[in-house]
Amino acid sequence: MLGVGKAKERRKFLNILLVMTIYRSILFLGLASLIVACGEEKKTVAGNNRQTGPLVVDGFLVKAVALTDDIEVPGTLMPAEETQLRSEVSGRIIQLNINEGAVVQQGALLVKLFDSDLKAQLNKLEVQLKIAIKTEERQKELLAINGISQQEYDLIALQVDNLNADIEALKIAISKTEIRAPYTGKIGLRNVSLGAYLSTNDVVATIRQINQLKLEFSVPEKYAKSIDKGYKVKFRVDGGNEEHTGVVLATESGVDQTTRTLRVRALVNGNNRELVPGIFAKVKLQLGMATKGLLIPSQAVIPQARNKQVILLRGDSALFTVVETGLRDSAFVQITSGLKEGDTVITTGLMAIRPNAKVKVGKVNTYNQ
Repeated sequence: MLGVGKAKERRKFLNILLVMTIYRSILFLGLASLIVACGEEKKTVAGNNRQTGPLVVDGFLVKAVALTDDIEVPGTLMPAEETQLRSEVSGRIIQLNINEGAVVQQGALLVKLFDSDLKAQLNKLEVQLKIAIKTEERQKELLAINGISQQEYDLIALQVDNLNADIEALKIAISKTEIRAPYTGKIGLRNVSLGAYLSTNDVVATIRQINQLKLEFSVPEKYAKSIDKGYKVKFRVDGGNEEHTGVVLATESGVDQTTRTLRVRALVNGNNRELVPGIFAKVKLQLGMATKGLLIPSQAVIPQARNKQVILLRGDSALFTVVETGLRDSAFVQITSGLKEGDTVITTGLMAIRPNAKVKVGKVNTYNQ
């Protein structure tokens, strides 16, 4: 009987444990279903928000503006004239009138070489010339009274001419011992000292004309016909605050076949501290006549395989339109076909917009010259 009682209690305990397990499973399934239902409801709400709300974008109002075919090319400032001062003959420097960085006038004596030997020869010839002239005068008087023949007179007259020629040659040789300023300009750094022996290969110093400068630059061959003598160009230099003007002096006779560009030189007034020979310049050229055209931001154009498109605002919908482009700069591009003045072009969110999608414009910009 004791064994039967223990068996009943054991079955009763097992039944209670089974009921508790069933209740626990039902409770877990209920909680899981509730969580899944809440997640599905959130997804549905989020999905409905994305589908029903219009995309907020920025727009650009298209209007006609004045257009010119402007380009910017690099250039270099050069002195209008620049000369390396050298001696025509070799010799010792006995006079040096070069102050580095000074402005000298045309014809000023800068360097004098030793010429005492040449001057001595010149004095000798001048004395001989005086004697020959007096002899020629006496021979002329004798010729008048038939005291000598014409041949004898011609010989002494020829001697006078030869002495004059020798004196002129010596004067030229003496002038070659001098180095004078070829024009009014600024002297650079000198490379010689007083007393040094100067050869014909030695550069004494460099002189540059400073009242005028030359601006040299190159333009693409498509603009070669637009640049001619007298054309005005504007430019700025690195570190400068002012815009300067130059007038085209000449162009190369033809286009360079390697670079496909045309070399141009312009004359510039050099009386400005910003303008230093050798400095880099940014040259702005306005080529062609000013015309009216439509400009839009470059980022509004969507390149395709065969064409280019923009997205127009039509009411509250997005309309994809094929356009043709023209002139372009760093921020804007000209539209030659596909748009008209007064259209609004969408400029943001282009990758998220689908044809005929609902959009809302938050900000509208326009072109300001």
